[in-house]
Amino acid sequence: MKQIKNTISKAEIAGMPRVLFPGRIFVVYTESDAEKAVEYLKGQSIVGVDTETRPSFKRGTVHNVALLQISTSDTCFLFRLNKIGMPEFLQEFLMNDTLKIGLSLKDDFMVLRRRKDVHAEEGNWIELQDYVGRFGIEDRSLQKIYANLFGQKISKGQRLSNWEAETLTESQMKYAATDAWACVEIYNCLAEMERTGDYEVIKVDDITQNS
Repeated sequence: MKQIKNTISKAEIAGMPRVLFPGRIFVVYTESDAEKAVEYLKGQSIVGVDTETRPSFKRGTVHNVALLQISTSDTCFLFRLNKIGMPEFLQEFLMNDTLKIGLSLKDDFMVLRRRKDVHAEEGNWIELQDYVGRFGIEDRSLQKIYANLFGQKISKGQRLSNWEAETLTESQMKYAATDAWACVEIYNCLAEMERTGDYEVIKVDDITQNS
């Protein structure tokens, strides 16, 4: 039986081994490559989605979303929206029936709409922040949810890096791919738990009382 906690602390996560996306990463710089990537993704039953935006350290300055990550369990495409924009076929994919998993999707939808009038929320989406509640999980961050289910740590070290850089670093690519891929892994794990019912939620208060 799988045991999970209703909540997990940052101190627990700090001692966990780091996890990185183990599959193939393709950085998409051109519209023609983007079209090929979307054709591949159309053949998948489930994908994870995330975005990255160059951070602003000046009040009143807001940057457009620079990167759109779409990942399967073994392949991740990093669409450099700051270079290719938002082609119509990519918009259509976001709004089609392919099951897409994300976390804090409201924020992703907002930044995508800011770049172009994209109503991605009209597609087939699952918000992990809502889905985990079915299992008694109270945490809502990707890092905490993943650590709770898999006992591994997702590093957030690249979050505030320059996502509009001419060339993404290896660390940026791994970071971006890991976030999108982790959404797929979390959903698949939870869906299996829901299917079998073979899990137990341990309340942190109970652990404290029994220690």
